[in-house]
Amino acid sequence: MATTNDHPGEQAAQDPIKLIGIRDSALSLEEVFRAVGDDAAGGTALFVGTVRNHDGGADVEELGYSCHPSAEAEMRRIAEKVAAEFPVRALAAVHRVGDLRVGDLAVVVAVSCPHRGEAFEACRKLIDDLKHEVPIWKHQKFSDGTEEWVGAC
Repeated sequence: MATTNDHPGEQAAQDPIKLIGIRDSALSLEEVFRAVGDDAAGGTALFVGTVRNHDGGADVEELGYSCHPSAEAEMRRIAEKVAAEFPVRALAAVHRVGDLRVGDLAVVVAVSCPHRGEAFEACRKLIDDLKHEVPIWKHQKFSDGTEEWVGAC
């Protein structure tokens, strides 16, 4: 009898990257969740980054995201790295650009793996690496008239 780890469902999928994108329109949780559906996945972790109404003790009035033309390729590179490190069955990541309002979805990532622990770890690695490595910039305008650029998701 084969051990659990010998079962094909315990291994990474051949092509686990299902959705990568930079969007200038509203993001869909449903689209991302559907993209990572996999019958062999026992755990799916989803992270949603939203625009908050404050940052660093100041009230945020407006916010916009912009990106370098290489941003989507960088997202794919990071997704491939995560898929190589974990037994990923399916992975999806989308990021919004343009003007956003408080409460809007800025980024949605999801990862499905055979087990929940792997899914949590892979999803955290994916969003952390996207935030630190993808050339997406946030421009915030505050209620006191000041503004700042932030080089992170």
